[in-house]
Amino acid sequence: MDYSGASIKIWSRLGSCGAFGMAAMELPEIDDDIVMLTADLRFYSCLTRFSETYPDKYYNLGIAEQNMIGVAAGMAKEGLIPFATTYATFASMRCADQVRVNMGYMKQNIKLVGLTAGYSVGILGPTHMSTEDLSVMRSIPDITILSPADCTETVKATLAAAQTDGPVYLRLTGGPMNPIVYDKDYDFEIGKAIPLREGDDVAILATGTMVHTALKAAGLLEELGISVSVTDFHTIKPLDKKAIFGACRTRLIVTIEEHSVLGGFGSAVAEVLSSLGDAPEQIIIGINDRYPHAASYEYLLEQERLTPDEVAQRICRKWRDI
Repeated sequence: MDYSGASIKIWSRLGSCGAFGMAAMELPEIDDDIVMLTADLRFYSCLTRFSETYPDKYYNLGIAEQNMIGVAAGMAKEGLIPFATTYATFASMRCADQVRVNMGYMKQNIKLVGLTAGYSVGILGPTHMSTEDLSVMRSIPDITILSPADCTETVKATLAAAQTDGPVYLRLTGGPMNPIVYDKDYDFEIGKAIPLREGDDVAILATGTMVHTALKAAGLLEELGISVSVTDFHTIKPLDKKAIFGACRTRLIVTIEEHSVLGGFGSAVAEVLSSLGDAPEQIIIGINDRYPHAASYEYLLEQERLTPDEVAQRICRKWRDI
């Protein structure tokens, strides 16, 4: 892949799904056994070019997501490496049994791509919003879960998934004009979190779109005299426990995710911290335990107070109470 500034800006404009589609074009060069499956979402999976360039490696299974996972399992059993794409809410919940059996129990080499996770298609309503997928997927054994911070990392995660033996769930968040976190090439390793900013008072651990929000919030808090570190947890499972333990040098750990505050990334971090005798306080910032009305992406994030200003204010209030 070309990680030039021009490419990164193009990926950002296209959004995470578009960046996945660009990375998909490179996958047959990595392994000729890679194939693409979709549940009638060629356009939203940004696989139009792939389907035209590699028609013998592209399969549209129609609006039959559960069947798609079964087909992917059969392909994987025969030695192919299937990438199965659909909306994240359908991938994780409509297909929960098929994912559990074929990817978890049977450990088939399926790469399941959850498109538009979180609120990015909020205009379609709660049926298409995916705010529970991490809690479902991380409870299933033996599935690697990737949650890239931006479109550059989406490309990195897609390529890494292709070269990983075993089931992978790739969670894509954000819409077009996705904010850039990584503006040049860098080292990406599954299971190893990436420190983006140093700080001594508060440690923000973020995943997906909220990595950019965390960086902005950290800048605002710095202006108030609060020193904040930010770490990108692009891998939810296996979780980088060493990075979490490192964050314990601060007095407050904050997790941020575009996912329910129940059972997601924040809960995973809390489980790790619970094993320590003297852990710092933790705030779990994410989506509240409710289904909102259909609305634009930006409006929904504002309603959930997942903007840099709101995040910074919440952290500041908690910091002053410690």
